[in-house]
Amino acid sequence: MQRKGCWSIFEGHLEPMHFIVSSSQLLRHLSSLSGVLNSSNTLPILDNFLIELGPGEAVISASDLETTMTTKLEVKTEDTGTIAVPAKMLLDILKAFPDIPLTFKIDPATYGVELTSDAGKYKLTGANGDDFPKSPMLEDAATFDIEANTLITAINRTLFAAGNDDLRPVMSGIYFEFYADNVRFVATDAHRLVRYARTDVQASSGAQFIVPKKPLNLLKSAAAHAERVSMSYTESNACFRFDEVTIICRLIEGKYPNYEAVIPKENPNRMVINRVDFLQAIRRVSIFANKTTHQVRLKLAGSELHVSAEDLDFANEANERLNCSYSGEDMEIGFNSRFLMDMLNNLSSAEISLELSAPNRAGIIRPSEPEEAGEDVLMLVMPVMLNA
Repeated sequence: MQRKGCWSIFEGHLEPMHFIVSSSQLLRHLSSLSGVLNSSNTLPILDNFLIELGPGEAVISASDLETTMTTKLEVKTEDTGTIAVPAKMLLDILKAFPDIPLTFKIDPATYGVELTSDAGKYKLTGANGDDFPKSPMLEDAATFDIEANTLITAINRTLFAAGNDDLRPVMSGIYFEFYADNVRFVATDAHRLVRYARTDVQASSGAQFIVPKKPLNLLKSAAAHAERVSMSYTESNACFRFDEVTIICRLIEGKYPNYEAVIPKENPNRMVINRVDFLQAIRRVSIFANKTTHQVRLKLAGSELHVSAEDLDFANEANERLNCSYSGEDMEIGFNSRFLMDMLNNLSSAEISLELSAPNRAGIIRPSEPEEAGEDVLMLVMPVMLNA
């Protein structure tokens, strides 16, 4: 919706805007936008929702300059104009209402906003909607459509492994790779890596770009009931559209690391084990691990896996034995238990495989069978040096 003149003029006077909307419907839309809001903004206008009215509809936006999210909903109005409304106060009052119709009246001289319900009137002070930052225009953007469930699964499988290091910003998002025969989504923090690929999804043109965490978290929540997501992207921005929602974000600049180089190609030692049993054993044993390294020790021999941990400073230790299917040389290797649990929690297959080459090289975790047709999931975790 193009931003229009802020107020209608009638006989030389600014006419107030009115609209009527369901409190619960408005709250639902604003709640999805609230994830964009920051607790502290450099621009005070960003503490507001922008409401743009047109006949029969309201387009509402939230922005932090890097990410802008917009949603559209039906309202009763014939007016056209914009107003910026304090986000926290509006959310708080809407949460306190049952599902009732609310009438909004906006004073053009003061940007005052008056809410009227059957119970009473409530006044708050807004701001000039023209001061709200405008969303970037994506000129000559490439486009790509994907099923919403596929994209949400890709985000869920990878986002947890993205880094938080401000010194390495390229690792703080998901690396999107589009090819003619598959699409890939990659995340790493240098200690672990996840590559999620779909061979049943193809892109008409190749592309690689890095999307930050924040818009992806917003996307996976807001698109939960959508069927498809339409993406458009340029060198600096990406836009995701679905249903009545639009998310525009600035891409992370920089070159993504050559992640393929760190994935061991030859892994002759392979264990297959029940995922939930393995996860629960690590969860129990890790309680006794060193609180700095979170190290658990895996000892593989024959058809048995021994999981152990110890904290020498406090004389704590734990040991468990699990049945597994293992082919390869006997091996002992250490991993950060938190990383292992994150990976196992973000898979849903009944069994997983752990592929190993040497105690000082990365381990590869995969579902023993693809969870969906065309899906290829690879999770890499770096080892922790074992104590003597």
